[in-house]
Amino acid sequence: MTIEVTRRGFLAGLGTATAGLALGWRVLEAGSAAAAPAAARLAPTPTQMAVFAPNPFIQIGSDGLVTIVCHRSEMGQGIRSSLPVLLADELGADPRKIRVVQGDGDEKYGDQNTDGSTSIRNFFEPMRQVAAVARTMLITAAATRWRVPAARLTTHDDAVHDPATGKALGFGALATAAAALPVPKAAALRPQHELTHVGTALPLYDGVDYVTGRAAYGADIRLPGMLTAVIARPPVVFGKLATLDDRRALQVRGVRKIVALPVPVPPAGAQPLGGVAVIADHTYAAMRGRAALDVTWDAGANAGYDSRSYTDQLLAAVRAPGELVRQVGDAERALAGAARIVEAEYVVPHLTHAPMEPPVAVARIDGDRCEVWTCTQDPQDAQDAVAKALGFPKAQVTIHVTFLGGGFGRKSIPDYVVEAALLARAAGAPVRVQWTRDDEIRHGYYHTHSAQALAAGLDAAGNVVAWRHRLAYPSISATFTPDKQHPSAGELGQGVLDLPLAIPNVLVQTGAAPQHIRIGWMRSVNNVQQAFAVQSFIAELAAATRRDPRDMLMAVLGPARTITPADQGLDKLGNYGASLDKHPIDVARFHRVIGKVTEAAGWDGARRSGRALGLAVHRSFLSYIAVVAQVGRGPRGELRVEQAWIAADAGTIINTDRVRSQLEGAFVFGMTSALHGAITIQRGAVEQTNFRDYPLTRIGEAPRRIHVELIASDGPPGGIGEPGVPPVAPAIFNAIHALTGERVRTLPLTRAVR
Repeated sequence: MTIEVTRRGFLAGLGTATAGLALGWRVLEAGSAAAAPAAARLAPTPTQMAVFAPNPFIQIGSDGLVTIVCHRSEMGQGIRSSLPVLLADELGADPRKIRVVQGDGDEKYGDQNTDGSTSIRNFFEPMRQVAAVARTMLITAAATRWRVPAARLTTHDDAVHDPATGKALGFGALATAAAALPVPKAAALRPQHELTHVGTALPLYDGVDYVTGRAAYGADIRLPGMLTAVIARPPVVFGKLATLDDRRALQVRGVRKIVALPVPVPPAGAQPLGGVAVIADHTYAAMRGRAALDVTWDAGANAGYDSRSYTDQLLAAVRAPGELVRQVGDAERALAGAARIVEAEYVVPHLTHAPMEPPVAVARIDGDRCEVWTCTQDPQDAQDAVAKALGFPKAQVTIHVTFLGGGFGRKSIPDYVVEAALLARAAGAPVRVQWTRDDEIRHGYYHTHSAQALAAGLDAAGNVVAWRHRLAYPSISATFTPDKQHPSAGELGQGVLDLPLAIPNVLVQTGAAPQHIRIGWMRSVNNVQQAFAVQSFIAELAAATRRDPRDMLMAVLGPARTITPADQGLDKLGNYGASLDKHPIDVARFHRVIGKVTEAAGWDGARRSGRALGLAVHRSFLSYIAVVAQVGRGPRGELRVEQAWIAADAGTIINTDRVRSQLEGAFVFGMTSALHGAITIQRGAVEQTNFRDYPLTRIGEAPRRIHVELIASDGPPGGIGEPGVPPVAPAIFNAIHALTGERVRTLPLTRAVR
C-alpha cells in the first residue's frame, strides 16, 4: 500500500521516541482537520447568512457575526492582523470576534497589488470610509426603530448604543433593517482617538494556524486528480529549446507527460521563460523526470552577457556626462572652482529575493473556465495574465490567494501562474507547478545591477558647494517596454530626485544600461543602491573634512523645511504615487529620526568607549528611517554586526507589533544584501544555484539585539514593509570604516573587505 505523506502532515506528526534517538511520525487519517485539503480550508465557512453587505468588504449576519474581507495578500507583514482591525474600530465591532476572509482577485476590491508598501498608506482612509458607511447605516436603522436622533447614537462592542437611555441593539438585530436602506456615498469618520486599537500591539490573527500547520500556502493545495509539474527552463533569458530527448524521462515511474512551453518574445513582461515541463503524479517523480531529460538550448541574443564585464560597462557610463535629469545652479562650474573635490564610485550587483517559499501555483480548467490557487502579491494581474494566455474572458478566470511565505516583489509577477494554467490545459487535469529553490535563484526577476559616481566640491571651510551624481543601471521598465536604457523618473525618485540637499549646485545624470536579464521589484527597489551610495558618500565627506558623520549628514540635509512641487529640480518626482502637498519631503522628520536613533545608540560617547558605529538615514515610501549599526570583531577576528538601532517615523501606525517585526526583519534582510548577496551572470546564465552559493544572513550573524524606536504621529500613514531596508547597508559599512578605516564601495562585503 502506498500512503502519501505531505510535508505538513509529516511535521505535524513528528515526535521523539522514548529513547530520544529515533524520530517517529503518524499518518494523518482521512477526514482529520490537519489532513483536509488546503483548498477546502481556504474557503470561508458558511456559519451564517450575510444579511447586511453594504460593500464588498463588510458583511454582517443575523447572528451578529461581522465578516471582513482582506483584499491584500498576507506574506508575513501582518496585513490580516491590521487592516481588518482598522475596519472593526471604525465600525464599532469587537476585533476579537470578527471573521477575516481572504479576497479572491477581483476588481471590485480596487487595487490588490500588495507591493510598494501601499496596504496601509493607501487604504487607511478608504477602509475607514467603507466602515463608516456601514456604521452610519446601522445607526440609522437603530434611530428609526427607537425614534431618536441618529446624531446621539454611537457604536461599540458589536452594537448600536444610545448613551441617553442606555439602550443597545446588536448589529445582528439591525442587519435586515440596515440592508433595506440606501447606501450613502460617504459618511463622517470617527475622531481618530476613538480608534482604540490603532497604534497598539495587535495579536497575530493567523498565529495559531501558522504554528499548527493549518495555514494554507501555495504548495499545500490539493485537488482531486491533481498532477505536479516542474520545468526545465532555458538558462539564458529568451533562449529556446534546441534538442530534446525525453525517452528516459518518460520511463520514470509516475511521469505522465512531457510538454514544451511557448517561447517568449521580448519584452519579457510576465511571460514564462519557456522550456520543457515534466508532469507527474507527485513532485519527486517530476523532479526525477526533469533530471532525466536530455536537452540542449539555443542561448539566443543574451548568451554573451557577463556581469563582471558589465560592471566595467556601467562604470564607463557614469564616468562620462549622461542624460540630464536634475539641475540646480551650475554644479560643473562649482566643481571646477572648488577648493577640494571628493569623488567615489559605488557598485551593487544583481540581487535575488530568496523568499522562504519558492513560487507555486495550482490551476484547474473546466471547459472555458480556469480556477487558480497561488501565492500571489497581485491577483488581478495574475487573472489578466492567465486570461490572456488561455484566450479566456477575464471574468472566467478565478484567482484564489493563499498565504505567501515571503514575497518581496517577486510574487507580483505572475509568470509561474501562467505556467500552471498552460500545463493544466495541456494535461487535461489540475496541475501544480512547483518551483524549486534552484529554479527560484536561477530563473527569477532580479534586482538591477548598478554603478554610481558621486563628486562633491568643498569650499575652503569644508562646506559642500557642489554635488554631482551619475547613475547607470537597467530599468525595471525595460522588462515591460523595449529599448528602455535609462532609469525612469519613478526609479530616480527613490533617493535621488527626492533627496533634500542644502547645496546650491546639484547635477544628476544617467548613463545608458541595456537589459539582458529579467529585472523586477525587490524589497525597497532602487532605494537599495541609491541609499547605499548617497549615505556612504556623505560619510566619506565627513571623513575627508574630519567632521562627525552626523554633523555632516545634518549639514548636507540642511535646516528644517518642506520640499514642495514648486521646488527646483523636482518636476519629475513621482513621490510614490502620493501628492507632495499631502506628503511633502519634510527635513524636520529626517532630523527627528537621526536625533532619536543616535541618542538611543549612545552616539556621542561611542568613540570614547571604543565602539564603532555607523549612521544612515533614508526616506522611502513616505516614511523616514534612520539606522545606527555597531560593528566589532568576532573570536576569529571576523567582522560582525553586534547591535543595531532603528528609528522610524511612519506617520500613523495601526499595529506596532507588526511594524517592529518588519523593521527587525528589514535589518536582517538588508544584512544579506550587504554581507553576502550577489547574483553573477556568465555566458548569459546565472551562476548561483542555492543557498550554498547565495547565502542568507544566518542566526549566528544576526545582531545580538535590534532596538526599534517608533516616533508617535497622527500624520498620514507611510509605508513600512520596505523603508527599513535602504539604510542598513550604508550604516553597516560606515561602521566598518569607523572600526577599520577601510571604505567599502562595492557590495557585498564578501567581495570587498574581509
